[in-house]
Amino acid sequence: MRFHKSESAFFVFIVVILAAGALILYAYGLLRSDVADLYQPGRMQDFALLNRLLFATGVLIATALFFGIFFIYPLIRTQVKEEGKLRAMTKTLSARSETLEQAALTDALTGMQNRRYFDEALTEYLEEFSKIDKPVGLMVFDLDHFKQVNDTHGHDVGDEVLRAVAGCLKDMTRYHDVVARLGGEEFAVVAPNMDVESLSRLAERIRSGIANMPILSGNVRLRITASVGLAVWDRKESAEEFFRRADQQLYQAKKQGRNRVSA
Repeated sequence: MRFHKSESAFFVFIVVILAAGALILYAYGLLRSDVADLYQPGRMQDFALLNRLLFATGVLIATALFFGIFFIYPLIRTQVKEEGKLRAMTKTLSARSETLEQAALTDALTGMQNRRYFDEALTEYLEEFSKIDKPVGLMVFDLDHFKQVNDTHGHDVGDEVLRAVAGCLKDMTRYHDVVARLGGEEFAVVAPNMDVESLSRLAERIRSGIANMPILSGNVRLRITASVGLAVWDRKESAEEFFRRADQQLYQAKKQGRNRVSA
């Protein structure tokens, strides 16, 4: 196992301190002798040894302090700075990851949730509402003759129309509804705890709001309409089947003349 530099330095520091401690204990053993014995001619050499031990102990302690101040402490400071940089980098990467995840679930043009988010949310709503025996409604919107807007006024105006419709949907739905742009000129709303009657009323209000929404292109006022298909979950079908049924109702609204709600 390889040790970090600061760990190796710490072990050296401990060895030096232990060596100094051992010398101090040895010197203490010499001093425990009888004072009278110390003055015997043969014991005078112990004084010289004690002197050398105390000097060596001082050198070891001074070495340990020097080593700790000028080697161990800079290593610790360097490691702390590196850990701080690592934490900051981790925080930045985490924030960037969250931003990328949010971008992956958001429609760049309108700021709404996108198809991926919608599919995941619809599946989750059906799973949760199946446990509490409450209805889940679904509305699918498609802007009528939107291709003509792009062809006549350009894609910039078409983008403005999509953003305006997105704003209308957000303003007219509840905070817990899932409002998403599925792609192109198609939008969808998951409206939990709504039966067919209440869902139809909400869809009609939104359809009317889109039709009466002022959209100006230069001196030209555009009139945008939408067809809407509705479905309420029958508690048996999958999320894909549920969406397909609402999409079939959208097709019926288009077939019946557009700018209407079909349930």
